Amino acid sequence: MTAPSAPITQDVLTIPRKAETDARQNLVGLTRAQLRDALIAAGTPEKQAKMRVGQVWQWVYQKGVRDFDAMTNLAKGYRAMLAERFRIDVPEVVQRDVSADGTRKYLLRIAGGHEVEAVYIPEEGRGTLCISSQVGCTLTCSFCHTGTQRLVRNLTAGEIVGQIMVARDDLGEWPEPGRAPKVEARLISNIVLMGMGEPLYNFENVRDAMQIAMDGEGISLSRRRITLSTSGIVPEIARTAEEIGCMLAVSFHATTDEVRDRLVPINKKWNIATLLDALREYPRLSNSERITFEYVMLKGINDSDADARRLVNLIRGIPAKINLIPFNEWPGAPYERSDWERIESFADIVYKAGYASPVRTPRGEDIMAACGQLKSATERARKSRAQIAAETGA
Repeated sequence: MTAPSAPITQDVLTIPRKAETDARQNLVGLTRAQLRDALIAAGTPEKQAKMRVGQVWQWVYQKGVRDFDAMTNLAKGYRAMLAERFRIDVPEVVQRDVSADGTRKYLLRIAGGHEVEAVYIPEEGRGTLCISSQVGCTLTCSFCHTGTQRLVRNLTAGEIVGQIMVARDDLGEWPEPGRAPKVEARLISNIVLMGMGEPLYNFENVRDAMQIAMDGEGISLSRRRITLSTSGIVPEIARTAEEIGCMLAVSFHATTDEVRDRLVPINKKWNIATLLDALREYPRLSNSERITFEYVMLKGINDSDADARRLVNLIRGIPAKINLIPFNEWPGAPYERSDWERIESFADIVYKAGYASPVRTPRGEDIMAACGQLKSATERARKSRAQIAAETGA
């Protein structure tokens, strides 16, 4: 890897740890229905509840306000009640690394002292925020650094949407007080659920967080600007189409069950044929244009011309594009990145078969922020899904 053209910057932020004894309910992550119920339980008359939900929602998600006193279209007494009963908390930024290429990686602390990572990738005319859905991961994909970290727990809806809010804080993307929402090109124009964890093993919280992100009176991201990446949790794919409707990406990475069993062990439960059957229905159910197949290029493992030909035959009939990802090496990684000539040959076969086959440019490698490199310092013993659900109230 060539030396960076500019020094890497690292901010270790000394933000006071929030008291975890605060019994007030966090409004971040509540759906509109949940927020309505919470406000009514706090004494809001039912006839006013819809209006109050809309007002609070816009302050929190459209204007980024965290102080109830700043919600000036609410009466002082009502603001005092809100401050007594509720809080507006997002994950704490423990550390921020900025790559030579402008990529920003955030180490975020959540409840229980656990940590997750999120990454902002600036591009010409757009910016993509990669967010996490779990602390660690249960899937143990052998090429992925996150997969070497034990699963700790699911993130709550508030911790998921909170990552978007933290990044908007850092980028100064909230409107200035008294001003309308910014209309120029958004710094965070796209969200990808490609960080730590398998989103479809935390479906309800991911769904609620994305519905908040897509709400037109708040963060207001189009469902076509949100991409959920899954390793292939087949039973939840149709639910994703029906209840979220965002774009779908699949961590595919192999063209035979023998190889995919090694790279993506969940394949032993839902093999390639079963996964493809579910994917053929997704564009129709979600009204999505196409599915993205992610394919990490591993030297001598899955990068032959024969693999490329099998890949295009397997996905035939599915509206798709294929993202070819040069393997982003990490300390102790068991694989090597495919040679550039091999990647180009693979891409050419895919392209000639009629599929877009962009080669993803590695971003943030100098700060371990590239695809497959995220891993927080917090590790705990692997837990059952029942234990994880119990901890997060899922």
